[in-house]
Amino acid sequence: MAKLSVVVAEDDPKISEIQCRFIEKIEGFEVVGVGNTISEAEDIIDVFQPDLVLLDIYFPDGNGLDLLWDIRKKHKHIDVICITSAKEVDVLQDAVRGGVFDYILKPMTFNRLQSTMASFLEHRQKLKKIVELDQNNVDNIINPAQEGSSEEVKIPKSIDPLTLEKVLEEVSQLGKAGVNAEDMGLRVGIGRTTARRYLEFLVSQGTVKPSLVYGSVGRPERLYFYISP
Repeated sequence: MAKLSVVVAEDDPKISEIQCRFIEKIEGFEVVGVGNTISEAEDIIDVFQPDLVLLDIYFPDGNGLDLLWDIRKKHKHIDVICITSAKEVDVLQDAVRGGVFDYILKPMTFNRLQSTMASFLEHRQKLKKIVELDQNNVDNIINPAQEGSSEEVKIPKSIDPLTLEKVLEEVSQLGKAGVNAEDMGLRVGIGRTTARRYLEFLVSQGTVKPSLVYGSVGRPERLYFYISP
């Protein structure tokens, strides 16, 4: 799967460097440019046409909200996540009206950024899978917490959303062949015990079903099979 391109628009070079390092650790994304002024960010966005912009609000040469609306006018395919120290409610309102995917207050933690990037990636993938809209599709995209239930599925802290997605993708591709925890660990690059934890979580969500397979000798093997929706 091709990585989504990211432009960091942040006036503080040290903070922009931190954001770049964070993005490098998150699978599915790559930074293609950094702008430390509004002018620089505009040029970089025009040239690279990224999938996503991480946008600060306060710049020495202008306001990030003006850049947001400029992006909306010229690059409708580009999504924006604000990362800012701006705590004014009216700034948040303007950002939401401008269609930002998320609004993260500084100081930003890696876990907070990783969480929103995982949500953004899932959002993009959902849109790609939709052929024709119905109300369930719309509700799922605009308010995913309502999908299938009034209660949002909570992922334990021990489960990383990106790793979970990789495990689910692998087991779904295997279909009727099934997979054990050891083989899944090799496929995804994690340990057998960790792979089992992810597989068992998918079992608890009704996405994967386990089955004991008895060989000619030794203990029975626990295989996991994808449940087609």
